[in-house]
Amino acid sequence: MRTASHLHRLPILAAAMISLPFIASAQEACTTYTVKDGDTLGSIAQAAYGTFDYQMIFNANRDALAANPNSLPAGLQLILPCEDGRLTPDQELSSIIEAETQKQEASAKKSNIYEPPLKFVTSNNWKPFTDESLTGGGIFVRMAATAMQRGGNDRDYTVAYVDDWMSHIDTLLPSGAFDVSIAWEAPDCSKLDMLGEFSARMCTDFDFSLPIYEAAYTFNTLPDSKYANARSFAEYAGAKICRPEAWPLGDLEVQGLTPPVVEYVAPKNPIDCANMLLKGEVDIYSIETETSVANFKELGVTDKVVTNPALTTFISYHFLTSKSNPRGRVYIAMLNRGITEMRESGEWYDILATGLAEYNKLSQ
Repeated sequence: MRTASHLHRLPILAAAMISLPFIASAQEACTTYTVKDGDTLGSIAQAAYGTFDYQMIFNANRDALAANPNSLPAGLQLILPCEDGRLTPDQELSSIIEAETQKQEASAKKSNIYEPPLKFVTSNNWKPFTDESLTGGGIFVRMAATAMQRGGNDRDYTVAYVDDWMSHIDTLLPSGAFDVSIAWEAPDCSKLDMLGEFSARMCTDFDFSLPIYEAAYTFNTLPDSKYANARSFAEYAGAKICRPEAWPLGDLEVQGLTPPVVEYVAPKNPIDCANMLLKGEVDIYSIETETSVANFKELGVTDKVVTNPALTTFISYHFLTSKSNPRGRVYIAMLNRGITEMRESGEWYDILATGLAEYNKLSQ
């Protein structure tokens, strides 16, 4: 449910690099680290945080890593955030959100009565990104709400939760019942001929905002698997790959990993994939790294699986409108203005870090 335009460097990241007292010679949280030959994001995360979940490192260094996260040049300086998401030990989470909100309130205008509220639709049970139980409805809902009040926007909006993702694209957006769905993955539409039916439909029937999040998808196997040491996607030919129902496949389709080259297994719940891997019923479990790490931790089997350090895909998530909506592209343009301002001010990272901190606290 989850192309891109010019990436803007966050001023807060540059400020953080300057304010840190030293460059770490070893991987330590709350510092910066200079990449050495042979380093991978997984190995750096393992040394700094005791886990191969490097999503937080990517979030803090998005501009530096987005072009090629699978190849780290020696000498590259990376921010290693504190475990609670702060970029530096003396930073306060939500400080940028508060400052930007005060600035917006000081210059707020009344909405035009001829412009009806923009109608967002999302779903529950996708924590920490979308769920009514979370502050502001989750990270992605907070980003949508904030974008509507940034970049010169001042438009009323409503948010509804319809817990059937497929209904969003089958009925709710095409019919005009809602304007924007929060949020969906964007396949690589420049490779339309390589995409499966569902991914191709997303390209032809819908318009995407700028990316609001890029999730790292990793490939996990048992240690003695013949696929454990794969160094190219072609080496996964013949594998049985588990990725849960409704999770995207476009990242694998553009690598040529389509049936009959590989076989896909799609249970409803991610943890079912983890169990199937442990039982030898599938060869590979591929999903965003935060989910797989959480699954293996819950099952107490972190030491019984390995993550391929060389192969990763990154899937970007976006706000989505139907091309049949006559105002759809106007709404996308509004959201893009807000997203761009949030990126440049550092508010995007602040929303992400505070949302993850809340979720981690609730999960303890």
